[in-house]
Amino acid sequence: MEIKQKKREEIEEKYKWDLSSIYKNDDEFLNEMKKLEKEIQNIKKFENNMMESAQNLYDCLQENIKIDSLISKLNLYAHCKYNQDTSDSKYQKYNGKLMNLICEYEKSSSFIIPTLMKYDYKDIEKLYKNSNKLKDEYELYLKRLYREKKYMLTEVEEKLLSSISKAMNNSEDIYDLLTNSDFFFDYITLENGEKVELTDSNYSIYVSSKNRNVRKQAFDAMYKTYKNHKDSIAKCLSSFIESNVTISKLRGYKSTLFEALYGENIDKSIYDNLIDTVTNNISPLIEYYKYKKKLLNLDELHLYDIYAPIVDEDEKIYTYEEAKDIVLNALQILGDNYVNVLKQAFNERWIDVYNNKGKSSGAYSTGAYNQNPFILLNFEGRLDDVSTLAHELGHSIHTYFSNKNNIYQYSGYSIFVAEVASTVNELLLSHYMLKNTNDKNEKKYILNRLLELYKGTLFRQTMFAEFEKNIYDYVEKGEILTSEFLCDEYYKLNQKYFKDSVILDENIKYEWERVPHFYYFFYVFKYATSISAATYIAREILNDNTKIRDNYLKFLSLGSTKFPVDELKEIGIDMNDSKVIKNAIDYFEEILKEFKALNE
Repeated sequence: MEIKQKKREEIEEKYKWDLSSIYKNDDEFLNEMKKLEKEIQNIKKFENNMMESAQNLYDCLQENIKIDSLISKLNLYAHCKYNQDTSDSKYQKYNGKLMNLICEYEKSSSFIIPTLMKYDYKDIEKLYKNSNKLKDEYELYLKRLYREKKYMLTEVEEKLLSSISKAMNNSEDIYDLLTNSDFFFDYITLENGEKVELTDSNYSIYVSSKNRNVRKQAFDAMYKTYKNHKDSIAKCLSSFIESNVTISKLRGYKSTLFEALYGENIDKSIYDNLIDTVTNNISPLIEYYKYKKKLLNLDELHLYDIYAPIVDEDEKIYTYEEAKDIVLNALQILGDNYVNVLKQAFNERWIDVYNNKGKSSGAYSTGAYNQNPFILLNFEGRLDDVSTLAHELGHSIHTYFSNKNNIYQYSGYSIFVAEVASTVNELLLSHYMLKNTNDKNEKKYILNRLLELYKGTLFRQTMFAEFEKNIYDYVEKGEILTSEFLCDEYYKLNQKYFKDSVILDENIKYEWERVPHFYYFFYVFKYATSISAATYIAREILNDNTKIRDNYLKFLSLGSTKFPVDELKEIGIDMNDSKVIKNAIDYFEEILKEFKALNE
């Protein structure tokens, strides 16, 4: 029987997000868009007098925030409307018009930072004496801004750099175009004799097939194509890195890694501590691979085997109502205040639940200041969907508390801690479900899912982080990145992280080509630090450490009032301390022991 995808209007209202809390209708949205056009022009009146008095500076910054906040609100509505049905051309146009207004705003307000940078911070401190509001509301904002001053170029140089930045930073666009549009993979033969064309999107299905021949075909076909394009992709990545290194040197940073961490005031020692701690405690991961080889009954475990299923898929289907109850019960441990906001999210329809024709794939949480956060799901009823619900609610409630407890300029939280709250929720959910099921296979499925989470997020992302650091170091020494160097370096790291537990098929040396996050400028390590921090928090909460729980709830309300490393210290987590990373590795080892016991 053919099951057709439902149209948007066929989904019950109770399962759709209620965007009327942002704008009651499109007319209200369009009226506010017109208001934005006028507000954009208002900021220009401060261009020649913003530093004449404390009041002028305060008024200019307030006007700027007023516009930025309005854009955020408009963008939230337009973004959600578009993603609920991408085939609706009306919202494509709304998003396009809004992007044009954002460009206009950036031009109109572009004088603010250059004007401020003409002055020393001591001049700002003098203005504080004449305005308590300026000091109370903007001191932290201005201090952070002036931290960057020593790495800013002259006004003429900044304009020149800005004018060529697009040309210097188009490597990612070329990479995306090449890998998404110009790549064609071989056909592979399934166990039933059917031939299917491999793609980047279906690769994960076939490399995790129960049939070993299908897995090997998928692995070989994937990397054969990437091997054929290694020089082109190496050029894309090397151009991106060389541009970053050049700009970093022009600005006077110690290194590109230092620059990437400087904005969030993260010391390089945290990056190094992650790599050192993981690589010095790699044995539990090696043990996992060896045990996987045993369960798969293989003489040799190859890289095309590591995603093979070792637990029967959990066929249980949950209704959305059941998923809600499970999440509410699992997160009750965080206290009534937290759960009340969860209930608010469900009752006020912050969540768009089911798939419909034209809806964006995947899941995300999004928000704007003084608005409810919103969650897009494509809920199918699997255990993974229940976990995704908990995960995205973690993001949303972090956003909710950050917005509720801070003024606009301090309401956003750092990317460094963005995955902490979502992962805490996932871990608490897994613990709850393990505790409340007697189904042995379900327990094995949950435990194996956790093992895969740590394998992919803690160990694998750390390997990526080490690779990224090594290739930047290489370029900073004046060397040229070639496909040969990149392949050799990546293969060496695979030897380091897999040791003797897996046969390292030569084609794995081309896997670096498949990682788009290498174009995100030292981003991948944050996944590993986040899961480490989240593990520490979740385990302490499960051990009835009320102090950690209460500090964690305060952390959710901090926004950006502190630098992210200092926010984690408020909970009791020092990311310079190897025990935080080691604690996550220990937990991985405990999960593995429990998983083994269930298989005896």
